Amino acid sequence: MYRHFLIASTAALALSLAGCGKKAEQAADSVANGAAETADTAGAMASNAMVDVQQAMTPTPTGQDFADQAAKSDAFEIAAARVAQTNAASPAVKDFAAEMIKAHTESTARIKAAAATASPAITPNATLTDEQNEDLAELAAKKGAAFDEAYIDDQVDAHQDALVLMRDYAEHGDTASLKTAAGEIAPVVQKHLDHAKSLDK
Repeated sequence: MYRHFLIASTAALALSLAGCGKKAEQAADSVANGAAETADTAGAMASNAMVDVQQAMTPTPTGQDFADQAAKSDAFEIAAARVAQTNAASPAVKDFAAEMIKAHTESTARIKAAAATASPAITPNATLTDEQNEDLAELAAKKGAAFDEAYIDDQVDAHQDALVLMRDYAEHGDTASLKTAAGEIAPVVQKHLDHAKSLDK
């Protein structure tokens, strides 16, 4: 809403200056572009603040719970990305989905390896929750542009949740090997979140 208000206001300003010649046109374009950039920056700051608030309010899971949550998250991301490769319309969304399959396969292996070195060893449970299965079914029922919108919206939400999980466990976790893995994975999740947001327009 804030972004749309800024852009609409600056567009009106640009129209009012249209009769003042080339110099006025350039000034109006500059103002409009600056407002769009400001709105993007404000949106990113608000999203980052939301992640920080979620992290502060979320209890740190045990090593087993963390491994289970990470495994389920990876399994969901891979399954959703496979649906996207069939149902998506946008090549950019399909490329993002391919990136998700590769990255989450790698993070699954990293979490498994870290869990195996814990004492006692931890076995991650990657079985999807009922909610995740319902989300997948809803996604699979969509195709084309409707799928693209729903998938990317879900990806923004899912990666915000994953970022909270990884950052929190990296800082406060109770299993050293999993803390290290979480710290290594968190920047990758941030990158995916930024990518998903860039497609969510």
